[in-house]
Amino acid sequence: MKSTIAAIDFGTCKIVTLVAETTGTQRNDIVGAGIAAYDGFLDGEWNNPMLLNEAIQKSITEAEAQSKRKIREINVGVPGEFTRVYAVEASVTIQGADPHVTPKHVEKIFAEADKQLSPVRGVVVHRSPAWFMVDGGKKTLEPVGMKGSELKALVSFVVADTFFLDDVMARLRDMNITVSGFFSSSTGEAMLYLLEEDRDRTAILIDVGYLVTDVMAVEGDAVIFQKTLPVGGGHIAADVSEGLNIPLESAEQIKREYVYGISTISQSYTVSGDGVKSETFAQEQVSAVLEPRVDEIADMIRECLEESGIKLGNWSTIYLTGGGLSLNRGGRDYLSAKLERPVRDTVKRTIKLSSPIYASAMGLMDLIIDTIESRNAPVGGVTGGIKEFFRSLLGG
Repeated sequence: MKSTIAAIDFGTCKIVTLVAETTGTQRNDIVGAGIAAYDGFLDGEWNNPMLLNEAIQKSITEAEAQSKRKIREINVGVPGEFTRVYAVEASVTIQGADPHVTPKHVEKIFAEADKQLSPVRGVVVHRSPAWFMVDGGKKTLEPVGMKGSELKALVSFVVADTFFLDDVMARLRDMNITVSGFFSSSTGEAMLYLLEEDRDRTAILIDVGYLVTDVMAVEGDAVIFQKTLPVGGGHIAADVSEGLNIPLESAEQIKREYVYGISTISQSYTVSGDGVKSETFAQEQVSAVLEPRVDEIADMIRECLEESGIKLGNWSTIYLTGGGLSLNRGGRDYLSAKLERPVRDTVKRTIKLSSPIYASAMGLMDLIIDTIESRNAPVGGVTGGIKEFFRSLLGG
């Protein structure tokens, strides 16, 4: 049986609405997508709230036209800018003649983590385990059935600002659209694009957007740290515009075409616009005004990771996504050199909308479908389906 799901994701320069069909065999088939450029957000506020409704409506209308479906209910992704992540460690005692972990202990440890979190400003939109541990042993995500006297867990909570929730809900209500639920876009992106074995070793996901850069540390099934840095690809383009004295549109063209790491190849960039004489700039001219901003972004990322308290092992992996840097030839390697750690591209997990600029929206849709399927699935036993049981405790 087919079911249709709609989701809207607020990026830093575009709003993406997706319509997906799910069946037993085709889990996530995107049948419609609407994309609208807008002025985004910064410092927890909309940059141009007066034009926001127009952009939302355009994105939704495009998705409706492409999917040939009227959207009356929609799931909303909350961007990292409007969320805070709390990682809470909790423990419960296991008693009885045959002490072993049961689903009841899992419920108790989530309840204990809830108590430790409260009170907190905002609304919890996601809760998930980074790991469980029995008697100080090996970390696992499937503790049920394990024997021992104490169960520990690190539980992640993603808390959304009420401003964003109330504002978006009111705007959609005025369009006669009901919000089905709010979800963490960052969590969806991390779960979709980071391999499970990498998350088990703690991985970092860096999403360089247009106006902001999200830095996330991910362990198990959870984002355990997140910080939004107020810099992105738009700032790179602005520096190129000012430094070369060219329009921002031309600077954006150069920023997208820029090749990092050239030393022996003669590279140049030609831009032209309506009624404007074309201009050509040498690699050296562009690098002099472009790379200092990228260096600043790299420094901010490194400082963010150092201050996070997250311990990265030799096997921990850093991944790069977003349209601000990963689309450029040599961009990932340039960032890797600045961070002094290997940086990889995220794994390609989707066929449609596979560009890194859609990573957040596709991750959001995957998380929504995963959550809905988990709610409808039977509770797992000692071995199979235990992750579905954990997720059934979360809600949207």
